[in-house]
Amino acid sequence: MAVKLIAVDMDGTFLDDNKQYNAQRFARQYALLKEKGIHFVVASGNQYFQLQHYFPEIKDEIAFVAENGAWVSHGEEIIFCGELAPERVHQVLDILAKEPDISTVVCGRNGAYVHASMPDEVMAMLANHYRRLEKRDDLYAIDDTIFKFSLNLAHENVDALLERLHGELGAIENIMHPVSSGFGFVDLIIPGCHKAHGIALLQQKWGIDDCEVLAIGDSANDLEMLRQACYSFAMDNATEAVAKVARYKTQSNNEEGALNVIARLLARETPFA
Repeated sequence: MAVKLIAVDMDGTFLDDNKQYNAQRFARQYALLKEKGIHFVVASGNQYFQLQHYFPEIKDEIAFVAENGAWVSHGEEIIFCGELAPERVHQVLDILAKEPDISTVVCGRNGAYVHASMPDEVMAMLANHYRRLEKRDDLYAIDDTIFKFSLNLAHENVDALLERLHGELGAIENIMHPVSSGFGFVDLIIPGCHKAHGIALLQQKWGIDDCEVLAIGDSANDLEMLRQACYSFAMDNATEAVAKVARYKTQSNNEEGALNVIARLLARETPFA
């Protein structure tokens, strides 16, 4: 069957290591996708307001599965917004308080929040992922719909943190699921609110089967959507787990690997022949 939906991760996939992509090439491709009625979906752990920044001309046309699936929208329509009960937010913050070597971002519908003690250099780094980012004196008193926590730490410490968090969070009814987003980031997501869930909601909206979906990714937070899509591509720079799950492979994010897949689709080359 023909592809009717393309879902792309951003960091390490659509974007190169400088957080850029070949905008002119993609503009030509998008015009052809639009002509053929193929939906373009941005599926990322990044904040919705940040993702819009990358597509200023078409942000009102395309769909976003942001915050690793906690936020799903198309144009001005909000299709899904996850929500964690305030008491659960406090339980998670209590657990994270035991981890002195992490930078914690509390992610909500209206913005993202860090503690007032966050160093400016860390704030500057986080600004690459959060267009709306505020310092707060008390993270327990945020008046917003909270749906995700993002943790940043030294890359070599990620696996150990994931193991500890699986145990701690699992002891209280698995209220959040920890997943590596690559580049030293760990996201805590509401169980089931992953990228594949968000894409499935869009598929239902548009009447699209899994066999008509193309997904491209590189990190652990892409696994569910790659398993779900019939046409799943791993970047050359993808993690070993992603490379094992994806059915196909493309060049690295610094070689326009994602755009090369779209070019193959438009040219009806293998596996789209």
